[in-house]
Amino acid sequence: MIQDLVVYALYIAYAIAVLMTFGLVLTWVERKQAAVMSDRIGANRAYLRIPFTQVKLVWWGLFHGMADGIKMLLKEDFRPKPYDWYAYMVAPWVVFTPVLLVFAVIPFGGTLVPGQLSPALAGWFGERSYPMQIARLDAGLLMVFAFGGVSVIGAMLAGWSSSNKFSLLGALRAGSQMISYELVLALTLLGLILIYGTVDLTDIVRQQSGTIGALPAWGIVYQPFAATLFLAAAIAENKRIPFDLPEAESELISGYFTEYSAMKMGLFMFAEFIEIAIIAALFTTLFLGGYNLPYMHDGGFTLPGGREIAMSHGAVVVTQVVVFLAKVFLLCSFQILIRWSLPRFRYDQVLKFAWKFMFPLALANLIVTVIVVWALRA
Repeated sequence: MIQDLVVYALYIAYAIAVLMTFGLVLTWVERKQAAVMSDRIGANRAYLRIPFTQVKLVWWGLFHGMADGIKMLLKEDFRPKPYDWYAYMVAPWVVFTPVLLVFAVIPFGGTLVPGQLSPALAGWFGERSYPMQIARLDAGLLMVFAFGGVSVIGAMLAGWSSSNKFSLLGALRAGSQMISYELVLALTLLGLILIYGTVDLTDIVRQQSGTIGALPAWGIVYQPFAATLFLAAAIAENKRIPFDLPEAESELISGYFTEYSAMKMGLFMFAEFIEIAIIAALFTTLFLGGYNLPYMHDGGFTLPGGREIAMSHGAVVVTQVVVFLAKVFLLCSFQILIRWSLPRFRYDQVLKFAWKFMFPLALANLIVTVIVVWALRA
């Protein structure tokens, strides 16, 4: 139906706009947050001048991200002489595209009923309702891992196709590191799957809308240890400090994308910042109740003691979207805080940390979860 196409086209446009905005804003957040932590002013040089005046709009350095984007679009696209042209051209898109696709299965709100937003929409949409999620898949969590695994191929293609020993070394590091931490990610989430009994992300969020006594029934309450392991492994998957060995500027220049310039290099860098937002969105969905607040439902709030606070459907939709974005932004800032707080590991330490520390802890957490779930259901 045409109504369904319109709604899902709006969802896709919203998702792309949100991710692109996060990618742009997070470059500014990283600069300013690093400056604050280093007792510096930070990015404050780029500006826009109001025509025919001497008024300069600096806006705390927000224009630096725009200037970087324009610079990358206008730079000359250098290419190495001995290289595999097809793999070299495809690799940035193989890294960038899966990052966007992951957001398709993440619910960013509850249920949208367009007919309840205004009388004009009621006549066209009728009683149709739509989950605020681009692709409602029963195996949504499995799709996250499927898309996440594809980006490994892009990094390895980029390093191999460049015919550069530093790029190839970065690609090998990226492949071994991402495969190692992918296993840790899967083990940390198996405990949540056992507790909630589903891999449908929408169902997982709905089951977190209740409370456990005075605490919200969020995944981080059920699995605090798994939440810590998940965040550490996800940062390693994104190849950010302290796990940035595939790039490691002081060792490998820029790692697997050393031979890239202009917007191809921009795609690699932009994918990294968008993945920060994706990690935050996944953590929010799995461990922080997603778009919901404690005691919130589709009709408003039901507070302890039975008190009801009714809200219109439009107010509920806006609140859920804003809550989701606020949680995601705070987690993005936390990841950047980690990036500017910790030193880089050595490469042998990165793999030892995965296999000799995080893997046994994730396995122990899973075993304890299995025993507890079995005992409670017996």
